[in-house]
Amino acid sequence: MSQASLHPTRCAICGTANNATQLYPANFSPEDFTPAVFSARRLPDRIHYRMVRCNTCGLVRSDPAADAGVLAQLYNQSTFDYEGEVDNIVRTYGGYLKRLDRYRARKESFLEIGCGSGFFFREARSIGYKDVRGVEPSHAAIGLAPSGVREAIVYDMMRPGLFPDASFDAICLFQVLDHILDPVALLEICFQILRPGGFILCLNHNVEAVSARILRDRSPIIDIEHTYLYSPATIARLFEKIGFQTKETGSARNYYSVKYVTRLVPMPSALKSAALAVCDSAPLRRLRLRVPLGNLYIIGQRP
Repeated sequence: MSQASLHPTRCAICGTANNATQLYPANFSPEDFTPAVFSARRLPDRIHYRMVRCNTCGLVRSDPAADAGVLAQLYNQSTFDYEGEVDNIVRTYGGYLKRLDRYRARKESFLEIGCGSGFFFREARSIGYKDVRGVEPSHAAIGLAPSGVREAIVYDMMRPGLFPDASFDAICLFQVLDHILDPVALLEICFQILRPGGFILCLNHNVEAVSARILRDRSPIIDIEHTYLYSPATIARLFEKIGFQTKETGSARNYYSVKYVTRLVPMPSALKSAALAVCDSAPLRRLRLRVPLGNLYIIGQRP
């Protein structure tokens, strides 16, 4: 992986390659291309590609970035490191999935792209979805899926041909779209495999959040895993480019443990270690926060 080559990227909305302003210079080394660095919810390490903002539409992206083959291999070997936050994640995502009921979404079939161990499947079924399936590139994550769930997960990166056209009533991508090198291609696949009238729900980082604007390159969302960073406006423009009708978009509120929030706060390593140890105390271990901590959501519909 230390031989990973970097390639110029284009704005996913405008398609331009040299029409952007640098936000932050790159600060990584070739040795940073490891599965540990590309595993979900790791301790923030503040390494990132060169980050730029499109001068026309405002979309933020990494430029240049590693090629798709390298990234696929890294995610294939990545680990599942957030068991302690699963209950909070399910509670957050379930609340946004229920919003589809406002639009009388059909509930015959559901797909989660980047489903990890399938821990969200039970919640999707409890909301009423009958046929629940997922796609996941991490071998380790699928290995943790229980029997009856593992069989519903396709071990692969999302690509054309995995599912027939018009297969699903709802598709969800939770903290996935930021990581995708070609979001247009991925969303076009989603459009094709959704039934007419079906919905797509995404939750991901919000580059215009107050925390991101204050912390700038010290924000945990400025990270080598993220090839694109969206605002409510730019993600809506991207969805509409594909043909989706935007039903809702805005700031998201997530449930987190105090310890997880502490992990994200920039502070000296010695101080952070002490703070994390305090968070393991019995009273704080049980405390849960619901906060707008730099995420957004969007609900789109295939006409």
